[in-house]
Amino acid sequence: MPCRLPKYKLHRDGIGFSLAFAVASYLIGRINLTLGYLSSLSVLWCLYFFRVPCRIPPTGKNLVVSAADGRVVSIKEVRPPPEFCLGDVPRMRISVFLNIFDVHVNYIPISGRITHVYYKQGHFFNAVKDKASEHNEKNALVIQLHGRENCSIGVVQIAGLVARRIRCDVRCGDAVQTGQYYGLIRFGSRQDIYLPENARVKVNVGDKVVAAVTVLAEIVLDEPCADKETIAQ
Repeated sequence: MPCRLPKYKLHRDGIGFSLAFAVASYLIGRINLTLGYLSSLSVLWCLYFFRVPCRIPPTGKNLVVSAADGRVVSIKEVRPPPEFCLGDVPRMRISVFLNIFDVHVNYIPISGRITHVYYKQGHFFNAVKDKASEHNEKNALVIQLHGRENCSIGVVQIAGLVARRIRCDVRCGDAVQTGQYYGLIRFGSRQDIYLPENARVKVNVGDKVVAAVTVLAEIVLDEPCADKETIAQ
């Protein structure tokens, strides 16, 4: 759903952090004015980190947009974990790494209905590494495309070396739209997208991507999906 003005707003999770940093900066400034000024930069950074930008996704119901801002660090074919309920067929997985200066709110990559939500506690390895996809704390969604019972994609929020909380504000059964806000990862983190077989990747490793705007892949509607086993699970 296209967003409206203002261009940026503050995520509600950032209110408490900003106030805490502001109070700490004030107290430090009472002791040492120079340190107080320097610590006030943490308030500005907090406001910057928790920004929620207005994003208007591209038109085209068969386009998969990035769910996060960041840099593409991996594009490879892998077998999805069984707990994701994405079937046993290997899928192309696109991984995006978010550093602490990227926008950390997450957006729905394609319209559909959420058929599965899976959360797992885990480690906090560097999110650039592939082992983060397997071992780190994560929250996975399965989105079934509208009008395509046997076609779905997986969207996974993964905590990183610094991140210590994953927020997901959608539930199983929800109807979602491309570019819709759905969650947040604090602070450095990773986002994985598992594509169906009939998707054509449009990005390369090293590319910078913008959430809800950059097209990661296009689903060819006249080709079959690879997840025919998904609905039966």
